[in-house]
Amino acid sequence: MAPKYKRVILKISGEALAGPGRFGLDDAMLGMVAQEVRGITELGVQTSVVVGGGNFWRGRTSENMDRATADYMGMLATVINALALQSAFESEGLKVRVQTAIEMREIAEPYIRRKAIAEMDRGDIVIFAAGTGNPFFSTDTAAALRAAEIEADVILLAKRIDAVYSDDPEKNPDAVRYSKITHQEILERDLKVMDSTAASLCRDNSIPVHVFAISEKGNVLKAVMGEEIGTIIT
Repeated sequence: MAPKYKRVILKISGEALAGPGRFGLDDAMLGMVAQEVRGITELGVQTSVVVGGGNFWRGRTSENMDRATADYMGMLATVINALALQSAFESEGLKVRVQTAIEMREIAEPYIRRKAIAEMDRGDIVIFAAGTGNPFFSTDTAAALRAAEIEADVILLAKRIDAVYSDDPEKNPDAVRYSKITHQEILERDLKVMDSTAASLCRDNSIPVHVFAISEKGNVLKAVMGEEIGTIIT
């Protein structure tokens, strides 16, 4: 059976990479993600990754810190995670490129759309780090933007939580779980699966989003094959 998607963006939250500890990097989780990605690349799926930074930094920790500075610090946290993923992927024998929206040539390539597409066409994995390079935009928005730019077929939104819910299921046991929902409904109901800018960008560019739990082995492959796990946003 052939994969449903030819070119994907895998969006991984920083918290997911932290594993049970909720902070820093978990070697077992990095290894599992690398194995999952290897599985889909072996099927010929062109794969790119956008990673968050919440396992190291999330928002302002002081009223004396302005939002822009805090956001730039978050972008640097995503670069740490990107380099960790790069090493994990390489340990699985994968060819990887890290591209950053903020130039740091000693450790990564600058983001260049045509170069990213060319690298994916030859089978390399491209990790997009540092968000969009601009404050006030989340890594969810970066994933939506890169998906539109490289013409990805889908965003695979890998999270700690296994689907989209009407409320936080960890706090509200009566939260309703959705198997399918639209971008417009995400916006109207103010659901927190992704920020409104990212949801609007996906809606306006007709980019589907498949939300699922990264912690369950095999979920990335299941999503790529079009199995009905988690929540599909269209």
